[in-house]
Order: sequence, then C-alpha cells, then structure tokens
Amino acid sequence: MTLFLTGSPTRYGEPSFTEDNGFLAEVKAALAEAVGKKPGGGQRLPRVLLVSAAPDDRGFTDSVLKGMSDCIHASGIRTERIIMLDRRNAGHAPELVREAHWIVLCGGHVPTQNRFIHEIGLPELIRGFEGVVMGCSAGSMNCARDVYSHPELPGEAVDPHYKRWLKGLGLTDIQLIPHFEQVRYATVDGLRLFEDVAFPDSWGHRFYTFRDGGYVIQKPGKPAELRGEAYEITRGAMRRVSEENKSYSFMNLVFISPHFPDTYWHFCAGAKANGVNVLAIADTPYDNLSWELKQSITDYYQVQNLEDYGQMYRAVAWFAHKWGKIDWIESNNEWWLEQDARLRTDFNVTTGLKNDRIAAIKNKSEMKKYYALGGIPTARQIKGADGAAKIKAFVRKTGYPIIAKPDNGMGAGGTTKMSSAAELAAWLEAHAQDMGQYVIEEFITGLLVSYDAIYDSKGDPIFENNTVFPTPVMEIVHGNLDCCYWTNKTVPAKLAAIGRRTVKAFGIKSRFVHLEFFQLDRDREGLGKKGDYVGLEVNMRPPGGYTPDMMNFAHQTDVFQIWADMVAFDEARKPLGESAYVGYVGRRDVHNYAHSHQDVLDKYGPAVCMCSRVPYALSDDLGDICYIVRLPRKADVDAFFRYVTE
Repeated sequence: MTLFLTGSPTRYGEPSFTEDNGFLAEVKAALAEAVGKKPGGGQRLPRVLLVSAAPDDRGFTDSVLKGMSDCIHASGIRTERIIMLDRRNAGHAPELVREAHWIVLCGGHVPTQNRFIHEIGLPELIRGFEGVVMGCSAGSMNCARDVYSHPELPGEAVDPHYKRWLKGLGLTDIQLIPHFEQVRYATVDGLRLFEDVAFPDSWGHRFYTFRDGGYVIQKPGKPAELRGEAYEITRGAMRRVSEENKSYSFMNLVFISPHFPDTYWHFCAGAKANGVNVLAIADTPYDNLSWELKQSITDYYQVQNLEDYGQMYRAVAWFAHKWGKIDWIESNNEWWLEQDARLRTDFNVTTGLKNDRIAAIKNKSEMKKYYALGGIPTARQIKGADGAAKIKAFVRKTGYPIIAKPDNGMGAGGTTKMSSAAELAAWLEAHAQDMGQYVIEEFITGLLVSYDAIYDSKGDPIFENNTVFPTPVMEIVHGNLDCCYWTNKTVPAKLAAIGRRTVKAFGIKSRFVHLEFFQLDRDREGLGKKGDYVGLEVNMRPPGGYTPDMMNFAHQTDVFQIWADMVAFDEARKPLGESAYVGYVGRRDVHNYAHSHQDVLDKYGPAVCMCSRVPYALSDDLGDICYIVRLPRKADVDAFFRYVTE
C-alpha cells in the first residue's frame, strides 16, 4: 500500500491536484504501480472508491463525488470508474474495497466519518490492501491508529462528552490537523483552536499541520515522509519541521533495551520528538515500563530473552513488516554492541557498525591496529593466546606492574593488576584454560580521562565533553571505595585533538562515543611527555552511569536530544548554555560517614542536580547512593569530594 495524507490535494482555487512538492507525479506513479499493465500491453485504468465523510447526506455526498471526479480527470488521471461509498451502498463495502485500486477517504466531519468506517468494518476490509490510499482532511485524520479529532463544530469544544480521541483505520501513527492556513487562527466556542485546544492536548502527543499542497507519503518498505511547509505541535508548542519543496522523514529507529539504564528513555523521547518512529525491544512486559518510556516510543515488542538472537531477529522482522524499512538499530549500550551489529548486517541497516567492523571496537587487541593507524600512542600489549612463555618474556621488557583484562569486555570486570612474578604465576595457573580470552598490558600511571563526543555522518563532532576519573574504576571495585569523578568545564585542546584523531583512525561516524585516555604523570619513553595523552580504550556508546546527565548539567544542554538530532537531522539543534564543573560522589552503604545524607543536602542543596539510589547492577562501580552537584570552580568540586566522603 502507498498512503497519501493530505489536507487537500489541491491548492486553494485550483481545479486539479497540485504539482507542488511532487504530489501529482507521486500519485500517478503509485497508481501505475498499483494498477499494472494489461496482458497485451498498455496501462490499465484504476478503479476508484471514494469513502464519504457524510454518508447520510446525499446532497453533500453527491457534490463531493462530482467535485473529486472532475479534479481527478482535470489532473490527467484517466479512470475505469469512480464510486462513492456511502449509506446507499454500504452493504457492498467488502466487494467495493476488494475491487478498488485507489481508495480516497473524503473530507468532512471526523467523528461522522469515523462512525461510518467502523459500521462498515473498513479497518478490517482495508487490511492487506495493496493499492493506493489517499486521505483528504478528515479522511487523513481517520487513517491514524489513534485519531485526534479536535473540536470543529459549535458546541464541541465545551461539550464534556465530546470524544477527542477515536480509533481509526490504523494505517499510520501520524496525527494531523489539516488546512494550516485556514485554521491557524480559527476559534471554536470562543477557544483558539491551536493555543487553547491543540497545544494543551499535545502533551504526550505529536500533531502535524501543513498548508494545502503539502502531504505525507508512505511507500511500501520506506519511512513516511512529510513534504512541503509543515509544523509539529508537541509539548504545548509549535515548531517548523519542513519548508516548501523540502521534506521531513519519519524514520524507523529500533531501540534495544531502552528501559536500562533507566535514563535511556531520554534517547527515545528525543528521537520521537524529531518525528522518528521509535520501535522498542525489551524483555519486560509493556505495563512494567515507566510512564516516561511509554510516552517516548511508537511501538513495543517484548522478547523473553534479549540475548536470544532468534527472538531479537523476529522482533526486528516484525517491526520491518509493520513499519517498513528499518533506518537505525541502536542500544547505545556496550553489552549489546555485537548483537546490534549483527542485526544491522542481517537487515542491511547502514547507519551503524556491521559485523565486519565490530571487532575493531570490541576487542582490545584489535583496537591497537587502529590506534597505530592514527599515530596514537598506547600501552604495549600481548595476547594471552600467545602463551605463558611469551607473556613472561613480554614482562621482562615492560617490568611490573602489569594488567590482565578480557580482550572483549567492558568496565573493570575480570581485570587483574600484578606486581610480581609470583602474582603472574598464580594468574597463569588460574587462567590456564581461558588465557586466550585475555590481553596483558604494561601498567601506565596517570590520570584517567575521557573524550566524549557525538559525531555526524561526515565524521565531524557536533558535541564534545571531557570527564576526569581520578581513581581508576578497577581500584574502586576491588577496594570497595567511594566513587568520585567530575565533568570538566571545557575540553583541553590537546585532548580534543587526539580524540578527533582517534575518531578518524577508527572511521567513526554517526555515533555517540566514549574514548578513554591516560594523561601521563611522568615522561615515558615511547609514549610521551608528562601531560600527554595515551590511548586506552574506544567505546562506541555513551559513557555509562549518570555521566550523560552530568554532561547536561555541566553544559546546560541535553545530550540525549543532541544524539536524537544527529539521528534525524545529522546536526545538533540543541544549544549549549554556560558551562561549569559537575562532580559525582557515590557513597557505600557499608561505610560510616562524618556527614549524614541530610547534612550533604543542607550544605549543597542549591548546587545538587541529582541525588538517588544507584541501580544494583551499577553499584559496584558507582556506589550505592550518588550525589551530583554543579559548581563554578574546580576547587569547589575538591571540597565537595572531601566533605561527602569524610
């Protein structure tokens, strides 16, 4: 099915379909494909079925039939027949729908047409229809799954029993307010249609309005596209999303595991606000999702196990069947990167990494090759698979301490620091069976920092950030220490330069990245001078925990929305505000502190941006309860760390 949603297919006063924004050409092409050729050659003529919005008003319906017939023929479209479906022939609706190539839902009163389409069972009759469907005004509104039927006639705006939400044909999730130029300043029962009715109703919803001559087109297997000057109304405000002779694409984004971490619903909200169909997959019942997440997704598919690839494949396939071609598959989560890549490969999604690139950003041994391409210094490394003898020879060159960590892993899990031959021998014995899953590196001392950024499809940064981790995560986990780190006010120039060079070396595009570096605390031969940066790890996802929130607080922005803007528009549309330092402290339940929870809130109340229990799955790294503050000076952050951890 090819679907057209219009206010009117003509410009005001014109006798035929408009050619603006390619409308008439698209209609003719869709009809030619739907009707097909005659057996002996030549184009068949379409059978057209008009669906009345006033099925019991014969005079009005007959005038619409004549007007639409004249308009179709004046547009150069020859037809086999044009029939109006109203009360007079409603009993023949099944055969009329079955025989039609082109169904046009006419304009009129939305609730009246809505009642009629359900009385004749049109939602079921049109299911699987392979021709062309075109909505005009009320007809376009009734194409939606959930129809927004704003008050139109006198008395409807003040009638407490008037239903503004109706069940429609289910052909689209797009809700329209047609005829922008005619209704922008219209009033109903003394209320302004936009400011007093639609704007308040838009909280949790998105409405689209455009001038006659604009339209939405949904082709089989492709995302819906809005063409012409158009506006979106959501969250009580209106913004322009497209201009004349330009378009706005309703992309299909499959977002995996949006319920964890619990802040990831913000990615979905940002994408949906940009007109993207957010198709979520998770392993929990829909009713268990947070209210915020429910409002931020377009459709949902529950699997029993997110790690079962068969279930995940079927979920994406179902979305593709229902919504058309999948444009993005993303989790923004380290755990699912390989599965994301496999799904992109199988569904030919080109906006992210596929199977052939995933090893370079998941395996620490593979990362070394790309660091070398960019001339980025890194710690010397050997694979565990090389065996005990070569590992010992490697250590004789580097000296102790050394670090063993999983080649494919995230965080500090499985990481071991060894400072003597005895400790190395014990590790080799303990890992005799799985040594090949590890890499061994020389231990570098310095300050752990991250270069966090969002890159567009051209490989240019549209947002950059620097976070500093004074105590390595491995030490925090192994020592059960308090977690303290901060987001910098600015990105040091040298870090930005090596971060960008790393991105280029790895060929990163259209991604949120979290790149880790050591800033050397002394000169090291072969690596650099004190203060230089050494590559540690490349992570093709946002930083973990609450660091994205810290970026927002630090730069008075919304990195979730910036990522969503990159997905939808390939640019950042969210500005940055005045920057400051943001500090994080994660305290442990097992420790006693000099200052109580209430003391911390009393002392830093105005500066506290967030205070909450940390999810159990993150508590080893981040503590059990966190405090995040925004402060003007680095010295203030240091004082905050001392006070909260004392």
